[in-house]
Amino acid sequence: MRNFLHVFTLMSFQTCEWCYRSQFSCQDTCRGEDKHSKWKNNFPNCGGQRQSPINIITRKVKHDPKLTSFIFDGHENVFNMSVKNHGHSAHFTLPQSVRLRGGGLPATYKAVQFHLHWGENGGQGSEHSVDGECYPMELHIVHIKEKYGSLGDALNDSTGVAALAFFFEVLIPFSEIEDFKLTDIIPQANKLNYYRYLGSLTTPGCDQAVVWTVFQQTLPISKKQLLFGTEKPMTGVFRPVQNLNGRVVYTSVPAHNLCVLPNLITLFLCLFCVFGQQRCFH
Repeated sequence: MRNFLHVFTLMSFQTCEWCYRSQFSCQDTCRGEDKHSKWKNNFPNCGGQRQSPINIITRKVKHDPKLTSFIFDGHENVFNMSVKNHGHSAHFTLPQSVRLRGGGLPATYKAVQFHLHWGENGGQGSEHSVDGECYPMELHIVHIKEKYGSLGDALNDSTGVAALAFFFEVLIPFSEIEDFKLTDIIPQANKLNYYRYLGSLTTPGCDQAVVWTVFQQTLPISKKQLLFGTEKPMTGVFRPVQNLNGRVVYTSVPAHNLCVLPNLITLFLCLFCVFGQQRCFH
């Protein structure tokens, strides 16, 4: 965990053609999603009816018995990663030997990359929220159907991309991990309960081709790991939640088994978001 998060301290901020509202200023030329410049003005898909992220309202989710346990292939393998700074986040490449199947998905998917979304000073940083509860950071692991050669090809398929979303919660003291493998941070597949909905990329061009899986279990992270930065740090790199527009959110467990109780830390973070003029949900 420490090793790949530490990479951010070595990376400089790069300009890009779009940005988050936290990075927008009168001097910047990037296209920020705020009241002055909407992403959809330059990227039409960002104004679509199947946009991500969303606020998941647990009393409205529907149980789908077809949402069975996942099968994670290659998560136990140790591998080397390359990292690319996009100016708004960093993408960590994953080998194609990392595969995803089961979980009610229509095909087997191969991994492409993972990346993180985070806030500032431990405040709201997750893109998705659950009953309005937000978290300081969210991990996205992006996969494409194994028959496609690239993410670009998969985006032409309405279910061509499968994204796994995990929330981080500040729970543990600082620790070191010598070698990295996905099982270091992700629990066993058969122990994971999750929500499922059809959505989009959360960055431009916002292609509506993503089968989203948002896990209920949170991942632990220390305060020191969370508060990484650069000479010009990237902070507030998350998109606000979008309208459901009639979409149904499904769950892998019956509604009576759902238990989403915010602890004092996450409750404080949500209050911080609200009173800090950063809304957690719409």
